[in-house]
Amino acid sequence: MTGVQTCALPILKRVDRANLLIKVPATAEGVPAVEALIGEGISVNVTLIFSLVRYGEVMDAYLSGLERYAAAGGDVSSVASVASFFVSRFDSELDSRLEAIGTDGALSLLGLGAVANARVAYLDFLKVFASTRYQVLAKLGAAVQQPLWASTSTKNPAYSDTLYVDTLAGPTTVNTMPESTIAAYQDHGPVYPKVLDIDDMTDGVLVLARLAEVGVDYDDVTETLEREGVEKFIISFREMVEDIERKRLALLED
Repeated sequence: MTGVQTCALPILKRVDRANLLIKVPATAEGVPAVEALIGEGISVNVTLIFSLVRYGEVMDAYLSGLERYAAAGGDVSSVASVASFFVSRFDSELDSRLEAIGTDGALSLLGLGAVANARVAYLDFLKVFASTRYQVLAKLGAAVQQPLWASTSTKNPAYSDTLYVDTLAGPTTVNTMPESTIAAYQDHGPVYPKVLDIDDMTDGVLVLARLAEVGVDYDDVTETLEREGVEKFIISFREMVEDIERKRLALLED
């Protein structure tokens, strides 16, 4: 039994709900854990995805886990998973680099990278889940691993406050919006947003290519975001544990 499984199983037992997903970061260490959990029939939210290469690894881990579970006689229709792609943070990191480059070509790409990255990720999703490999599992009842757009509040006030919502509407996608973004969309978001099509996804490919042309190191951007994301998760977790401990001690004093 892996360390992740050791942590996950008590949580599953305590919560005891069929719709529980165990959250696992999409790091180099996290991807094998995703396969291991799915292989045990445990549903997973794979979080903190920035890189298209890493996303490919995440989808492969999901399918490999389902194949393992099916081979062991498990019911793959009982397993669910989402792949959480972080959106706005990509623009925050990328825009600072584009501004540092400072050329007309670089500045023309401000605010375009995050949506482009997510749209290409959706294209990759369509390819993987149209494959023969997945269709074999689908016949056994396996669901697709849904793309989930996370971090969808707009960080730059110069951009539309619904930028990461109405540009990323597509079948089987999930968008987790903070309350401020929900309120903004309710106020002035399109009732029927344009659904992602092949032109949108092709445009995403072209934008990423233009980023490389102006001197942006895509791999360094995504590696930086992943590293910083893990650090933020660690800080948040420690703060939560400390807060619980303070409350526990306060109750003992009472």
